[in-house]
Amino acid sequence: MRVDLFDFDLPEECIALRPASPRDSARLLVVRPNGEPMLADHHVRDLVSFLRPGDALVFNDTKVIPAQLEGTRLREGAEQTPVSSTLHMRIAANRWKAFARPGKRIKVGDRIAFGHSGNACLLGSLDATVEEKGEGGEVTLRFELSGPALDEAIMAVGHIPLPPYIASKRDEDDRDRTDYQTVYAREEGAVAAPTAGLHFTPDLFDMLHRAGIERHFVTLHVGAGTFLPVKADDTDDHKMHFETGMVSAATAERLNAVKARGGRIVCVGTTSLRLIESAATEDGDIKPWSGATGIFITPGYRFRAVDMLMTNFHLPKSTLFMLVSAFAGLETMKAAYGHAIETGYRFYSYGDASLLFRKD
Repeated sequence: MRVDLFDFDLPEECIALRPASPRDSARLLVVRPNGEPMLADHHVRDLVSFLRPGDALVFNDTKVIPAQLEGTRLREGAEQTPVSSTLHMRIAANRWKAFARPGKRIKVGDRIAFGHSGNACLLGSLDATVEEKGEGGEVTLRFELSGPALDEAIMAVGHIPLPPYIASKRDEDDRDRTDYQTVYAREEGAVAAPTAGLHFTPDLFDMLHRAGIERHFVTLHVGAGTFLPVKADDTDDHKMHFETGMVSAATAERLNAVKARGGRIVCVGTTSLRLIESAATEDGDIKPWSGATGIFITPGYRFRAVDMLMTNFHLPKSTLFMLVSAFAGLETMKAAYGHAIETGYRFYSYGDASLLFRKD
């Protein structure tokens, strides 16, 4: 499909720079492609009124790490050059794939010294060697530290990699270490938060529990590729970056039981949806699953297991707007986004949410 089909005008003032407080006070646009009214304005705390006892919410319990590293390229006989690297997928105890800037000036074999000041001096140096170069500034970094020692060093010297549309307007600060993390985050490894989950609070969880709504957790470590624009003119030419995840045998069994008794699978966030769809068979049976997924969902995709989706508002021509258009229909989502812009909904990672019913 042509990428320009997913374009729309988004005023800059629509992009939220801070989350709503409390989290569940954010607005919620309910979108029913097959129902009346098609669009309805609510708040996240109203979520329970659109669910039934026996439905199951699926959350991504990944935990954001401070994966933005600032350093200096060291090359014999060459001038030292500042380097900014965003880790996006761990491939070994001491190796990460990352997006580096300035990518064109980095060569295989270069050494990069990260964070030799501040907290890093307490842990020693955090040095890496460029092992491979890929496209679009992607590199493979081999660190001298490994395992938990590397994790500690990254936590000490790294920064939260805020999405570009926020980072271009303000610096990261201490609030972001809390704001850009779900209350149920558990498995460290994400570069970006599963942002639909940022709206949930202990009080909202209590309401869902009392209403008989199940909660289940999967893990997909969101990578920096989620921020990359689609540069191709046709969706067939776009390359998705892989992200690692897992659906446990116990979770798969419980979700299949929900489906068997007529309950609905409601994914909180596009990350949990992509993982569940990666784990599902053609007939909708969810299998235990572990590995890397690069699933790219565009209109025409037949959803196997997911019935409803709660997600934030996404950017024009993004893979995530393509996904929601596949789920609820392109024309429906264009109408929904037009309504959201006109009525002041807040977009992107710290913005408001939508609840989408799947189009028949």
